Amino acid sequence: MKKIIALALVLTLVLTLFAGCGKKADANSDLKYVKDKGTLVVGITDFAPMDYKDASGNWIGFDADMAAAFAASLGVKVEFVEIDWDNKVLELDSKNIDCVWNGMTLTSEVTAAMSCSKPYCNNAQVVIVPAAKAADYQTSESCADLQFAVEAGSAGEAEVTALGYSCTPVQSQAAALMEVAAGTSDAAVIDSLMAAAMVGEGTGYADLTYTAKLNSEEYGVGFRTGSDLTAALNDFFAASYKDGSMQACADTYGVTAALIAQ
Repeated sequence: MKKIIALALVLTLVLTLFAGCGKKADANSDLKYVKDKGTLVVGITDFAPMDYKDASGNWIGFDADMAAAFAASLGVKVEFVEIDWDNKVLELDSKNIDCVWNGMTLTSEVTAAMSCSKPYCNNAQVVIVPAAKAADYQTSESCADLQFAVEAGSAGEAEVTALGYSCTPVQSQAAALMEVAAGTSDAAVIDSLMAAAMVGEGTGYADLTYTAKLNSEEYGVGFRTGSDLTAALNDFFAASYKDGSMQACADTYGVTAALIAQ
């Protein structure tokens, strides 16, 4: 009888431990957290063609549309929150946002601080100068003496700093373009996808152009360290690429050539 009682106690203890572990796992699940609150909060900046507002004030763009589709696949709504790019990890870890999905370059600093998706787009950092001066700045070496405007905490700032160039950090890539347009900076360094959409003939910055390509990069989406949303997004990307919906979205926003097969 004593053996039976002891065995029953052990079995009860094991079941209790398993139940506790299950509850703990649930508590640490970002997927469950997002589903329970019914909203995926996406941290972004104003960055065409990835995230920007239409005439009605709604967020659109390749990243915005894909984020909305991912949220729908989880059965939740999407909410976009503009963040200070330099504080993206803090915003994520404090749960003000659930992910960073904004043409984010997968640098070593980013991948060390976040759980990142597989890369989905190719990118590069490019130099922006007044079109009238473009002929003088076709190589990275020729740009060495320029004063650059760069987004604080961005891959552009990291690249300019690594090259030893003089730069002024500003709040966003859009602000960096404004600095060059206003003549308060000689040049800017921004993402090539943004440059293609924002400068040159037919854009709001017709007098600016992009010249030297400083590097090659890949974009990914960042979640909190250890987040199970990362695997969910990788599965979503793979399915979206296979069924053609990712390609259709890329065609809509002109990022087809940059798309990475999933």
